[in-house]
Amino acid sequence: MSRLSRLIAAAATVIASLAIPFAVEAPADAAAGTVRWETRVSDRILDIGVSSPNLEGPDWSVKVVRLLLPPGWTKETSRSWPTVWVLHGGFDDHKSWTDKGNLEALTAGKNAIFVLPETSWCSAYSNWYNGGSYGPPAWEKYLLDDVRGLLETRYHANSTRAIAGNSMGGLGAMKFAAAHQGWFNSAASFSGNVDPLHASGAPGDPDKPGQGCAAAWERVWGDYRNAEERKIWVANNPYSQAGKLTGIPLFVSYGKSGAVESQVYEQNYRFVDELQRLGARVDERYVATQGHDWNAWKIQMQNALPMLLSSVGA
Repeated sequence: MSRLSRLIAAAATVIASLAIPFAVEAPADAAAGTVRWETRVSDRILDIGVSSPNLEGPDWSVKVVRLLLPPGWTKETSRSWPTVWVLHGGFDDHKSWTDKGNLEALTAGKNAIFVLPETSWCSAYSNWYNGGSYGPPAWEKYLLDDVRGLLETRYHANSTRAIAGNSMGGLGAMKFAAAHQGWFNSAASFSGNVDPLHASGAPGDPDKPGQGCAAAWERVWGDYRNAEERKIWVANNPYSQAGKLTGIPLFVSYGKSGAVESQVYEQNYRFVDELQRLGARVDERYVATQGHDWNAWKIQMQNALPMLLSSVGA
């Protein structure tokens, strides 16, 4: 084989390795979450396929966690980085913040690992009630036990974290920060579903989770009309847990353009009022013309990034 032919073959091998998944053998002492494969999508993007008994489906369905890597990251390095978790909304997935939200460009050169996990269109970032039997899907356990553990033991993430999300992801970001005080140094919500129970007095009946993927809504948190099951709604409702968010900097953006964002508006201004009443440090970004769309979320992520990165020292 000529020298030129060898160079061409070597280049082809490198290019192929960026796009083709390769199997990863799980260690014998693997926790509930197991890495099934890895795909190097680009120089900064690493996708990992994770299975867990906390996921619903035959043989533990595999979900993807997309990582946006910082300068100097390699599998062999001995150093670690803080993480910024970025949660997707309904009808989106792990690719949405890079494909639609310009996050790769916005975070270029930043010294943090950005964690973009796939859930489902109606995960509500919650451990589902399932009529009192619980069990899968247990999204909170999956993300904060399984995925977090894998990142911190195998992908050079440390225990310094921030969290953000849009729409349903805004619900997840705020509820995780409230439920796990001390785990996240800051939290941001863009057009977030921050009061699905409408405990603030937002007009209309409570928002019914689960319907985005044709699941019975009672499976998620139970029936809010039942006194005992309503407690589950309260525990997962950011507005109701606002008192647990006063210790960290917060960013809340929302608008009033369009039917969906108009409903978001009714929840968010009351949420911000409650946070401010309780003495929370909240950066409120209300733009009346903002809709429930990626054009708005890209702008607001850019606005929130300095806070998120500063909180983790990146």
